[in-house]
Amino acid sequence: MTDPQGQDAGTAPAVSSCADASHPATPPPVATLRKRADFLRAASARRAGMPAGLLQAQLRSDDHVSPRLVRVGFTCSKKVGNAVARNRAKRRLREIARLVLPQHGKPGWDYVLIGRADATATHDFKAMQDDLVRALERVHAEDYRPPKPRGPKPNIPRGPRRGKGKT
Repeated sequence: MTDPQGQDAGTAPAVSSCADASHPATPPPVATLRKRADFLRAASARRAGMPAGLLQAQLRSDDHVSPRLVRVGFTCSKKVGNAVARNRAKRRLREIARLVLPQHGKPGWDYVLIGRADATATHDFKAMQDDLVRALERVHAEDYRPPKPRGPKPNIPRGPRRGKGKT
């Protein structure tokens, strides 16, 4: 019996459906973080600054999420501007993540991209892509060191006070 193309119905197709070494592996699927707890977990993990934002990254330990999945979340505080400015900044972050994370993100990791005031909406788009690639390399480096904390030094008691007091 033959099909309309004239091939024997019992023969295998001419194109193999198996992947071989000449074709690159498919990039991991990218999903969006939705729950506050996921954002908080990423906030307490690795981070790398970029001129137009901040990248936070966390190796996931959840059993209920596929280990092959890359998840990403986006946030912009009111410091970025009004709702229109925040949405514009988040749209740019989403597009950069869509272009960069499938090739450079690691499966099993959660990422959060945080927009910066006066930078995320106006920074050069290609430069933002390159910045995200460099930030991903920094958070995945074997010799990763967390950035030094900024702000006031912790109040450390240094012994009894001296000066005016009861005599």
